[in-house]
Amino acid sequence: MRDDFSFAVTWDYRCPFARNACEHLAVALEAGAGWDVTFVPFSLNQAHVEEGEPDVWDDPSKASGLLAMQVGLALRDRWPDAFLRTHVALFTARHDEARDIREEDVLRDVLREQGLDPDAVFAEIATGAPFETFRKEHERAVADHQVFGVPTFIANGQAVFVRVMHRPDGDAEVARSTIDRLLDLVVGWPDLNEFKHTSIPR
Repeated sequence: MRDDFSFAVTWDYRCPFARNACEHLAVALEAGAGWDVTFVPFSLNQAHVEEGEPDVWDDPSKASGLLAMQVGLALRDRWPDAFLRTHVALFTARHDEARDIREEDVLRDVLREQGLDPDAVFAEIATGAPFETFRKEHERAVADHQVFGVPTFIANGQAVFVRVMHRPDGDAEVARSTIDRLLDLVVGWPDLNEFKHTSIPR
C-alpha cells in the first residue's frame, strides 16, 4: 500500500474513464486511504480546440461546458468536506442519469441532493475565482506535464494517462488496490510507456 503518498489526478466530468478513476479514489479515500490527492481540472473542450479557433476560456458559446467543472472547483477549494461525495454525484448525474450538467438548474439540483446551498456555491462562481483556477491549472498541467486527457495521474515527476475499465461499486478494497496498482506503474515502472488491449471483452 502507498499510504501517505502524494499525487495528482486530472478530471473532466465529460469522461467516463475519469468517472471510473475518481470513483476508485473517492471510495478508497472515504474508507481511510492515506494518500494526499490533488484533483486537477482539465478541459477536454480546450484540448480539442481547432487551430485558429478561440480558447474555450474566451468563447462565450462554450461557457456552459465549463460550468460543472467550476462547481467542482468551488467545492474543492471552499467546501472540501463536501467535495468527494459531490464530485462523484456530478459524474453520476452525467453518466448514469443522463442529466445535462451544462444546465445551471441541474447543477443546483445536484448540490441540493448533496445537502449543499446552491446559492452559496454559485455566488462563489460569480466571483470568477473558480474560472481563473480552472484555466490556470489546466494550462499548468499542459505546460508542466504535457497532459492531453483525463484521467492523468501525476506523481514523482511522471504523468501517465490511464483508462481503468471497471468501477469499485462501493468496495473499498477494490478501490484501494486499483489505485495502488496504478501508482506502482506510474512511479515504479516508468519504462512501461504504453499497454493497451486491442479489444475489450464484452
